[in-house]
Amino acid sequence: MSQQSQTTNIEKEFVASAFELLPGNMQELGAVLCKQGCNFVVYAPDAEEVFICLFDENEQALAQISLQERSKSKWFGIISNVKHEHLYAIRVRPKKDKRSHPNSHMNKLLIDPYAKALNRPLQWDPSLYEGDSHALVPKARIMQTSSTKLEPLNVKPEQRIIYETHIKGLSANHPEVPQAIRGKYLGACHPAIIAHLSELGISSVQFLPLMSFMPEPFITKKGLSNYWGYNPINFFAAEPRYALNDAFTECKEMIQSYRDAGIEVILDVVFNHTCESGPDGPVLSFRGLCESHAYLMQHIDESETPQYVNYSGCGNTVKVSDPFMLNLLVDALRYWVSEMGVSGFRFDLASILGREAFDFKSNATFFTILRQDPILNKALMLAEPWDIGPGGYQLGQYPDYWLEVNDKYRDVVRGFWRGDKGLKGEFATRLLGSRDVFHKNVRPMHASVNNVSYHDGFTLHDIVCYEQKHNEANLEENRDGHDHNLSANYGVEGPSTDKKIIALREQQKRNLFATLILSQGTPHILGGDEISRTQSGNNNAYCQDNNINWYDWTLDSTKHSFLEFCRYMTSLRNNNPLLQQMNFDDDLYDNRQNVTQANWYRRDGSLKTDIDWVNHEHHCFALHIVGEIVIDNNAESQEWLLCINSLDKDRDFTLPILKSSEPWQCFLNTAQANMSTYATLPIEPSFSLQARSMHLYRKTSVESAAGLAPL
Repeated sequence: MSQQSQTTNIEKEFVASAFELLPGNMQELGAVLCKQGCNFVVYAPDAEEVFICLFDENEQALAQISLQERSKSKWFGIISNVKHEHLYAIRVRPKKDKRSHPNSHMNKLLIDPYAKALNRPLQWDPSLYEGDSHALVPKARIMQTSSTKLEPLNVKPEQRIIYETHIKGLSANHPEVPQAIRGKYLGACHPAIIAHLSELGISSVQFLPLMSFMPEPFITKKGLSNYWGYNPINFFAAEPRYALNDAFTECKEMIQSYRDAGIEVILDVVFNHTCESGPDGPVLSFRGLCESHAYLMQHIDESETPQYVNYSGCGNTVKVSDPFMLNLLVDALRYWVSEMGVSGFRFDLASILGREAFDFKSNATFFTILRQDPILNKALMLAEPWDIGPGGYQLGQYPDYWLEVNDKYRDVVRGFWRGDKGLKGEFATRLLGSRDVFHKNVRPMHASVNNVSYHDGFTLHDIVCYEQKHNEANLEENRDGHDHNLSANYGVEGPSTDKKIIALREQQKRNLFATLILSQGTPHILGGDEISRTQSGNNNAYCQDNNINWYDWTLDSTKHSFLEFCRYMTSLRNNNPLLQQMNFDDDLYDNRQNVTQANWYRRDGSLKTDIDWVNHEHHCFALHIVGEIVIDNNAESQEWLLCINSLDKDRDFTLPILKSSEPWQCFLNTAQANMSTYATLPIEPSFSLQARSMHLYRKTSVESAAGLAPL
């Protein structure tokens, strides 16, 4: 059947209509309910005619109405009798010069970029896409938004501990969560889940993408799925896959449950590309409405047809510098804060957001708008500070109010504890806030988001169990995923029954986690690390919607012991302000000095010199911090001493500072699995620091020393 015949048949289906077109307004894009019905505004610069297609709850067509009013690229009008939860989509008749374009046809049903809810997930099926795509494309659900606008929770930056997780994996196997809601929004906010996170001491939960998405065709063809969700189609609508009935309501209820528990919700958002992919990708939304406005393109070799720029690695790049896309992205962020209740955003491949149009700028319009916006300037902004385009690596170059994922921290901490040489000096720099990247007086201490594990890579448990990636389940012959893992297996690749190997692995996990929590900056915990979650060596489990990703809540004594250690460490940080943020006298960013003395010591108790930091044979040092904290308006002096040995041999320390007339108490010894022993360990100026371990001491008063507990 010809394209013209298909279009004619489509039009004949809508001869009669029970809906009346009335004069509208173009104040707000999308579908907005009003007294007369619903006001529709569609941005479609490539269209000669725009149709609103209405459907009943079974997706049976009710009407197709041509919008008659237009102001340049905006088409608008009110359609009577349209109510809350009616379904709709868009069709366009392209301009004459676009009609031969393979991406612009009347038989492609389009999702409104401003849709607030979709009635079902978008799942690729080529047989449903050919011809008319009605059966493939989910319909937008018209929603009545709340008149009450929310604001982000007020979490102090120095008290923020981020927990990254996936909506489904968090509860899919949890024994206390009812079967019907496991893996759903309502499962992720079950009281048992929230209680676990509260006991872990985190302030913020960062969810992997939950804006509506479509798994890539090549993944679907292999029988797999994009589990992570980094392939969006709409930036407003919550993903229906995680809902029982209504994603809008259930997602909002989940976020509110976290707010009620005092935990802020951070969304991982993908504003760098969409699932419409490159020039051969499907026409689902933007490509049928405003392709050259939505996606970054450039002329190559004087070609008449501009080519897609692929700085995302996913076929297309969102053109953030375009006024329509810039406004849409900001509108989406406002919506998620004021309507849905989130407190912040982590931006995937965030360097794309600063490209104007091709080069990254720290003062890009997108960043400037967020700074001055009365809603968004209160929200957390967190960057993955790179993309794959030229000049894409921009760690440390974002505006001062942004946080940034610090991959240098991850690599140095992993390598240092593995025993790699030449990292001692850089490890010390990472420990105290990476001020070589986030410079004093320019960026706050908490700007560095520190992590030792992230969703794209090994879990903490796998870092100490695998030397090589094992991604065979991804069906790419183990070619996917990076090879620079900085991991070790300590004798056996994968699971082991050797007690010595298990003990060493657990000790290394304690070292990595304790370093993360004690480092200056914002700690980022990968969800499930606290319960020793493993992906069986898969370091790119984006397509595994199964037990590779779902948390295993069955804890043996070893796993339970590590969970208790993680709770202990976060509690130690949360209850000691000096450990949360150390403000030095040479850093005037916020004019809050609380550290009066900071000294680095050799093992013999003498102060370190510059030459010591480049001596690659020495992996041992001590850090002495003297500071002052204020509790209930009362100033209190504190002294902490951190001793570290990353070698595989015990090392003798002699630290005269421990001869003080006031006693010291041990708060951490990673060589010991049992935290209850810390407070009773004898402390002498001369001692042997066990291989691959760290100790933390605090000076106490004579009067309180006998009964002082670590927390």
